[in-house]
Amino acid sequence: MAGQLKEVRNRIKSVQSTQQITKAMKMVSAAKLRRAQDAIIQMRPYAQKLQEVLSNIVSSTEGDMSIKLAEERTVEKVLLIVITSDRGLCGGYNANLIKLAKTTIADKYSAQYQKGNVTIWNIGKKGFESLSKAGYKTDATYKDIFLNLKFEQVQAAAQAAMKAFENREFDAVEIIYSEFKNAASQVYQAEQFLPIPKITATGSARKSDFIFEPAKEELVAELMPKILNTQLYKAVLDCNASEHGARMTAMDKASENANELLKSLKISYNRARQAAITTELTEIVSGAAALQG
Repeated sequence: MAGQLKEVRNRIKSVQSTQQITKAMKMVSAAKLRRAQDAIIQMRPYAQKLQEVLSNIVSSTEGDMSIKLAEERTVEKVLLIVITSDRGLCGGYNANLIKLAKTTIADKYSAQYQKGNVTIWNIGKKGFESLSKAGYKTDATYKDIFLNLKFEQVQAAAQAAMKAFENREFDAVEIIYSEFKNAASQVYQAEQFLPIPKITATGSARKSDFIFEPAKEELVAELMPKILNTQLYKAVLDCNASEHGARMTAMDKASENANELLKSLKISYNRARQAAITTELTEIVSGAAALQG
């Protein structure tokens, strides 16, 4: 009985220590989430408007001039830029992104994958480790971007993807990332990066008639790379905020689960202690009765 009490006491101490860690991690993630959330909220309207402008330009200039980054060709070689986190303990966040990457390859690029023509550029260590072990052709050049998140580092990755597309190393480039909604929810996206998607004049989307000053070719050549850099940076900021939101939610749930477990363990401990006391009293009474007899 004494051994059982000691075991339950040790489990209670272990759960309390774990709960302190989960509470601390929740507070750290909450502080980081505020900064990351502010960054993406400020960035998103600007990036979305730029993407709309870029798609409109590509659609409205179709046939007037040749735009290499909007050139649609038979898809033989594919590049996926998969953005995950560097650390775990954030629920199913990384697992969902990796699952989306695998599903995208299986559904859209299975023929290219069988030929070995699907390449994955990882931003974030978790995606690189998981997809490498699964046997996918991965590239770790940009996996450490989150160690020092700056626009210049993301810009280097975007420019490398654009250069590879122009050189026909890849015929399609997609970004796998999570769009931040709030601390409790993220939307996992597979978004076309290259060739630049065109707007069709249906529903709310419509082509715009632009007046170009100076020449159209100069403006497109200057604006297009900058807008694409911004698009990838927005996706990285979305993932940064999503990671901290997912970790904060996961640690909050872990703390709640620890509370429930502590209640259960304390009930078990009290029952065992009561049983031990009852046994001792019974032994004392029995001994006293034996001496009197």
